Amino acid sequence: MSQPLKEIGVGVIGFGTVGTGTVKLLLENAEQLRKRVGVPVKLVRVADADTKRDRGVKLPEGMLVGDGMQVARDPNVQIVVELIGGTGAAKEFLLEAIRNGKSVVTANKALLAECGPEIMHAVAEKGVDIGFEASVGGGIPIIRTMKEGLAANRILGIFGIINGTCNYILSRMTKEGRAFSEVLAEAQKAGLAEADPSFDVDGIDTAHKLAILVWLATGGRVSLKDIYVEGIRDISPEDIAFAKEFGYTVKLLAIAKEGSSGIEARVHPTMIPSHYLLATVDGANNAVYVKGDFVGASMSYGQGAGMLPTASAVVSDVIEISRNLLRGSSGRIPPSGFSLVDPKMITGIAPFDEVQCEYYLKILVMDRPGVLSRIAGVLGRHSISIASVLQKGRGGNAVPIYIVTHRAKESSMRSALAEVDKLADVLDRTRLIRIENNL
Repeated sequence: MSQPLKEIGVGVIGFGTVGTGTVKLLLENAEQLRKRVGVPVKLVRVADADTKRDRGVKLPEGMLVGDGMQVARDPNVQIVVELIGGTGAAKEFLLEAIRNGKSVVTANKALLAECGPEIMHAVAEKGVDIGFEASVGGGIPIIRTMKEGLAANRILGIFGIINGTCNYILSRMTKEGRAFSEVLAEAQKAGLAEADPSFDVDGIDTAHKLAILVWLATGGRVSLKDIYVEGIRDISPEDIAFAKEFGYTVKLLAIAKEGSSGIEARVHPTMIPSHYLLATVDGANNAVYVKGDFVGASMSYGQGAGMLPTASAVVSDVIEISRNLLRGSSGRIPPSGFSLVDPKMITGIAPFDEVQCEYYLKILVMDRPGVLSRIAGVLGRHSISIASVLQKGRGGNAVPIYIVTHRAKESSMRSALAEVDKLADVLDRTRLIRIENNL
């Protein structure tokens, strides 16, 4: 019979922003963690390629090393925390730690979304735990909420604002009426957006997180290629002004819900009624709104990124796994929250062409008689009816027409707009934003 652990050794791979926050928390709140767990939770080893940079945290001599494999193989480490990101070295360090019988914690949504099955197979084979609370929503405990708090429910819908950079940009555009490029440039100067913001503003980061949430809701993995992804680069001040005038707010939403053709999974700018609680999520904050068949609607809100909130989520996993290690109960809760599913199961996603919603259209046309009727005729031939229409500006050569449609199928809308954009009086590609009125 093995001797009970007298302390839990933790190793951190990655000493960047989140790694620094995690190390600070483990050191500064060591007594709090001891009280929570029952034995000391001790930082044993930290690894980073850069061992010289001052992070403002004083580590004991010899604790910081340059090779993550030293952490993954250290016999005094029971929990390895991976915080370097990406799907290259991070995957190798994580798998090596698991092979050495260590439980692991990661904030790496890209790794989970792209390599999840391989990692989960390794975890199950070795009988260790994996925690990934920080991979979605930063400091918001949405992973634990989905796996445990809402476990009794069939999840009917998920609507998430889960990228702080995009929400910050859209919030500023909404308040100040300024262009995307201006607000992005200021966010980059302030350190709120990356020098290359593509991962965030093009919706890729949000899609990775949505794949994880769908996995937790269904037990089956989602291929990223099956998630429709559209970013916020094309959102204009005019779009936002129209939305405000008609009682909507524009947000980049991650959406997963039961549709008529199966489970929908999509990421795109969305107009939602401004009185909805989700529409009030401001700045770099995140929120995830979940609908269950018995619980109804539930929303989790908070800081979706940053050194300290993310470190809080990382260490919450360290605490949970430490408790399991002390009681020999690793694997008590399966990583997805589902025990009786095939780990290779793929959740079928409805074709995006089958999605149905309402639409906002901005069409730039020549100011001539009969233009609107010709556009309405094209929409009507594709079974798309108009709910409201607004034309701003008269007397010039080019004027915008704003249209809100009733519920229509995505494939019908795309076919109709391909025809509309070929009309002689239409001067530019029609701008489209989807509307969700029934969250």
